[in-house]
Amino acid sequence: QVQLVESGGGLVQAGDSLRLSCETSGRTFSSYRMAWFRQAPGKEREFVAAMPWSGGSTYYGDSVKGRFTISRDNAKNTVYLQMNSLNPEDTAVYYCAAQKPSYAMSYSRLSNGELYDYWGQGTQVTVSS
Repeated sequence: QVQLVESGGGLVQAGDSLRLSCETSGRTFSSYRMAWFRQAPGKEREFVAAMPWSGGSTYYGDSVKGRFTISRDNAKNTVYLQMNSLNPEDTAVYYCAAQKPSYAMSYSRLSNGELYDYWGQGTQVTVSS
């Protein structure tokens, strides 16, 4: 059974940092593209960051560029999202997702949540002002 399990969310103050983790199991994701999305109450799902599990280029949404970093640890089968300089607008449920390599990789495909095959249950991040 494929599982993506997020952890690391919590309540922090503006300017603080958090690192989210997404532990994967049930299959090998070495050829997949991994991503983080978020959804705030009353808002649409928003692309945060993505990267191929094999490494290489990373991709970010405009609102997090320069503050967030996506990475992975092959030995731990885990994808991370390091979030720095958090602000209240970053408050949301953060989801980890995996995309099969069915398409040529592009920003438009990586940022489209409809093209992802597996999702985690989400972890809440709340940033107070």
